[in-house]
Amino acid sequence: MLQTLRKAGGSLVMTVPKMFIDQNDLSEGSQVELHLLGEKMTVRAPARPRYKLADLMAEMPQGLPRVEGWDEMPTVGLENG
Repeated sequence: MLQTLRKAGGSLVMTVPKMFIDQNDLSEGSQVELHLLGEKMTVRAPARPRYKLADLMAEMPQGLPRVEGWDEMPTVGLENG
């Protein structure tokens, strides 16, 4: 696939094909890894971290924070059914 470089300020830029964007669930602000080897440049979308609830809970310093009066608060949606 050929790309045309365009000037943007003091840099040259090229577009990223939509198929690559969609395939890797990228959007504006996403970061990608560039690997340079001589005349070759590859672009890689890094894997997104997968978090487990148990691991996140273990990082909480003193368990979940409690909200005073939580149990006495009136329902505001479909909490009861």
